[in-house]
Amino acid sequence: MHKEDFPSASEEEYRYTTHNNDVEDKRYQRFVAPIVDLVVKDFSPKNTLGLDYGAGTGPVITKLLSDQGYQLELYDPYFHPNSSTLEKKYDYIVCCEVVEHFHTPDAEFQRLFSLLKKGGRLYCMTDFLGEDQLFSDWYYKNDETHVAFYNATSLDWIKNHCGFSNVEKKGRLVVFSK
Repeated sequence: MHKEDFPSASEEEYRYTTHNNDVEDKRYQRFVAPIVDLVVKDFSPKNTLGLDYGAGTGPVITKLLSDQGYQLELYDPYFHPNSSTLEKKYDYIVCCEVVEHFHTPDAEFQRLFSLLKKGGRLYCMTDFLGEDQLFSDWYYKNDETHVAFYNATSLDWIKNHCGFSNVEKKGRLVVFSK
């Protein structure tokens, strides 16, 4: 999306407060389960630290992982604006329905790369336009706070540009490895 069409910070924050992100909502928990399952598969809860980047009003991934003994920090520019979390290094970072909101994707992905320890992973969930689907018909573009969209080419560019060692797309889930 062109910068002139971006929502203002107050419009964006208001839109996010309308999301029903109840951490106890079983449907929401099932929605984020692919990220939770991969973190559990890839990392032990002992001696690891994660970051829920763009945690929003209901950090369900943090709740589900914390229930299993994982330790995560929260960062969200509106709801968890603790800048000290951006001065640490993490074993893994989760971004669920966040990357499509990046006004400056290049800077954001470089920041996320810098926050990861060597061997760390960045788990991103977003939606992708189907190969046979017209952008004009795609529901995902209709959210005025969705300003950046990704495809296989852009994911490879991010991997190479930021210095990730690997990128793997699994449906709506993308995993960048450092």
